[in-house]
Amino acid sequence: MTTPNSFAALGLAEPLLRAVQETGYSAPTPIQAQAIPQVLQGGDLLAAAQTGTGKTAGFTLPILHRLLTQPAESVRPGRPRCLILTPTRELTAQVEESVRVYGKHTPLRSMVMFGGVNINPQITALRKPLDILVATPGRLLDHVQQKTLDLSGVEILVLDEADRMLDMGFIRDIRRILALLPKRRQNLLFSATFSDEIRELSRGVLNNPVEVSVARRNTASELVSQSVVMTEQAHKRDLLSFIIRESGWYQVLVFTRTKHGANRLAEKLTKDGLSAAAIHGNKSQAARTRALAGFKDGKITVLVATDIAARGLDIDQLPNVVNFELPNVPEDYVHRIGRTGRAGSPGSALSLVDQSEIKYLNAIEKLIKKPIERTTVEGWTPSMVQAEAPRERQPSRQAPAARRAAPRAKPKGEAGSHSRDNRDSRPRRSGSRRSNEGRPARSTTDSALRT
Repeated sequence: MTTPNSFAALGLAEPLLRAVQETGYSAPTPIQAQAIPQVLQGGDLLAAAQTGTGKTAGFTLPILHRLLTQPAESVRPGRPRCLILTPTRELTAQVEESVRVYGKHTPLRSMVMFGGVNINPQITALRKPLDILVATPGRLLDHVQQKTLDLSGVEILVLDEADRMLDMGFIRDIRRILALLPKRRQNLLFSATFSDEIRELSRGVLNNPVEVSVARRNTASELVSQSVVMTEQAHKRDLLSFIIRESGWYQVLVFTRTKHGANRLAEKLTKDGLSAAAIHGNKSQAARTRALAGFKDGKITVLVATDIAARGLDIDQLPNVVNFELPNVPEDYVHRIGRTGRAGSPGSALSLVDQSEIKYLNAIEKLIKKPIERTTVEGWTPSMVQAEAPRERQPSRQAPAARRAAPRAKPKGEAGSHSRDNRDSRPRRSGSRRSNEGRPARSTTDSALRT
């Protein structure tokens, strides 16, 4: 089969071709070239593509074409013809933006729906005719319960980033939504990675699907240079601050495991004179939108994010991604570093790894089927922070009675801190942060980023 080398060769409608041309794209990516013809034919599709390959346009363009060329027999308010389900608010907004960009020369109407914001404006919007609804499962079911949304007219269902939806525990919500949809419909399942659970889900959703894939399962883009710096956990914040300042990085996405850790790191970087912000599930949608907008337009240099908040972030030519802590799920590493090296642009992915994270590093290298280069950071030594660290931990002068009381208070404080950290961190890290604090740094672990 000949691979189309232009969007016109795919047979898309003229208003869509005009919109694509205005965005500056001339040739489809491999996933677009394979997926678009299949979606246009009306059959079900199971598509695997690593993140950053253009898979969003791979389903939004043919969906727009089908809805445009096959008008609905009846149009009712709050009754979409296409439903696109995504796992996070950010990805929902990104997909709906893609629908608007490519559909701007058509009369088709779209809407975004997610939680964390006032539901009333969404209810008002649903009183108008609607073609494409992009939604997170939870807020969609809220509208179903309030009878503000009618899913009886859905002709096309898309599950985007379906693996993440399963990871986040949405399987029950997805099944509830499937039960509300017409039996006869086109189903599209897109994901950056596939697991056995995803294939099981596809068997319950898709009917005789065509399967397309443009990359080996769970692989990272070859455009991303990956490296690891071994360091003590207690030194990571100072080391990262040093790297960003000395390297002159101007746009860095940093991943942490916990919401509390994201806040602490952003505060530390801000204190060091860098413009930094954190985004995670505890932040309001307005705060997350503000931080992301500032990061995209260059006002914020460092965006510190948890995996859930960062899923689906689409930032043009993002140069640097840092794993402040390795994820305990190897597939999440592929998603993280896939934020850079997109649309043909090169990128860099640096991981700061403590000895306690070696098992995660080994699992990642096994998944991506290659070792990650170990490197050092030129000009950095742990002694740069050793002078400060003891002062931070040194107890203040107290009266004798207060000092006698301190040993009894200390275990309680430690236990409280440990349990709070573990609420956000899975699996439990066996107190690795405390065991590293106060320990002399080994000269073999931290030195300087020589490439």
